[in-house]
Amino acid sequence: MRYLARLLVIVWTFARFGLHDLALSGFRQRRVRLLRRLVAGGRTWQQPRGERLRLALEHLGPIFVKFGQVLSTRRDLLPGDIIEQLSLLQDRVPPFPAAQSRALVERAFGRPIEQLFASFEAEPVASASIAQVHFATLPDGREVAVKVLRPGMLDVIDDDLALLRTLAGWVERFSADGRRLKPREVVAEFDKYLHDELDLVREAANAAQLRRNMDGLNLVLVPEMHWDLCSSEVIVMERMSGVPISQLQRLRDAGVDIKKLARDGVTIFFTQVFRDGFFHADMHPGNIQVSLAPATFGRYVALDFGIIGTLTETDKEYLAQNFIAFFRRDYKRVAELHIESGWVPAETRVDELEGAVRTVCEPHFDRPLKDISLGQVLMRLFQISRRFNVEVQPQLVLLQKTLLNIEGLGRQLDPELDLWATAKPFLERWMDEQVGWRAFVGQIKKEAPRFAQIFPELPRLLHDSLRRRAEGHERELLLALLNEQRSTNRLLRVLLFVGLGFTVGLVLAQILVRGGWLN
Repeated sequence: MRYLARLLVIVWTFARFGLHDLALSGFRQRRVRLLRRLVAGGRTWQQPRGERLRLALEHLGPIFVKFGQVLSTRRDLLPGDIIEQLSLLQDRVPPFPAAQSRALVERAFGRPIEQLFASFEAEPVASASIAQVHFATLPDGREVAVKVLRPGMLDVIDDDLALLRTLAGWVERFSADGRRLKPREVVAEFDKYLHDELDLVREAANAAQLRRNMDGLNLVLVPEMHWDLCSSEVIVMERMSGVPISQLQRLRDAGVDIKKLARDGVTIFFTQVFRDGFFHADMHPGNIQVSLAPATFGRYVALDFGIIGTLTETDKEYLAQNFIAFFRRDYKRVAELHIESGWVPAETRVDELEGAVRTVCEPHFDRPLKDISLGQVLMRLFQISRRFNVEVQPQLVLLQKTLLNIEGLGRQLDPELDLWATAKPFLERWMDEQVGWRAFVGQIKKEAPRFAQIFPELPRLLHDSLRRRAEGHERELLLALLNEQRSTNRLLRVLLFVGLGFTVGLVLAQILVRGGWLN
């Protein structure tokens, strides 16, 4: 009943903000127009459609807000007025009261806020779907950012996820095509990452790992965590200064090379995915800034590490090989990889899958990013995947979402960016490091400490092995001799018994003859 109540809330919210009118406005059929008027009931809405959509998503909670954040990067799919409103969901969700925020901080650390900080700004600098951020100063003068989890989030998210699981179960039960898409596994993956995001200590650990991974790349800054002030509901981190990446004119006026910024974004993404298998999976513009400080001018500033994607070595290898095959237009290899990885049934004909992939991808090569929509490419691939029974890989859902975010960001920064040409050298170098001569040398270097420990022990280990082998041979020989001796003893006992019996028999026969008993 609770799930049914939530479903009714969703339907009522859509009707309240007139989203049915927004969804049906593009249809010209008479029946659809009649349905639109019936549902509206004579009501009209003064607010623009984009604002109504944003307010509805805010009203429905974190999951719907995140959905709006993803849509806000897709300027190729949605009108500008809707994009403008959805962009406000990135860091301008209505905040919760400052007094409540102070109380949560004091409860998390068991001390008054005046003892924790020299100053604490009551007005949040950013407010998102899961938490909000306040600026503060530590007693030693260091400037920090305090992230506070929204109260009551767990119950709201659990209700929405339970509803999504129910809907996914219906899809799998009543749709053969839906079963192929594994909706319940996808929801389970979404469930995992959302609950991870509700544990701010996990977010702090993600940031620390990403900071180590990106150290030396000199392209992105990640805030340092203050671990003595981190809990599951509140974390304190280094305060980062930068200009939101969506403020392009301000960045241009400051002298930032926007085209280089776009190329650096692609490099960062592919480095995190294919080198580390650990990537920021919530890269909407609200979580990305650009540093204008002289020492770090033009570098990305990454924020909000609640959602992190991970890939296994097998996933990385297959993805890299697929990307390289795409870049080389080797569609046969793409088809073979899909069959080898089990993403399509083993009985699929390679030539048919090759032709289908070529039909989707070939028209998009040698074109600038402004003329390519990865969303449309993915949609075409989805249509083809239905024909060939391609199974959705739940562990790659976050990667697909992040790739769409990167495309939307790249489209804003440099519409002329050639995504393929920028990514191809990186992937080829990565593959060379994985399977070529560099891979062999790298593996030797990786195992060198272990070899250094083993080499001095080799003579002793060899001697022990030979001695054990010799002792083993001696033991085997001794056992063989003992077995032979036992066999000989048994044979001698048998011969002795036979001889004794024969002798006793002869003696008895002589006695009987001489006694006349046998006459």
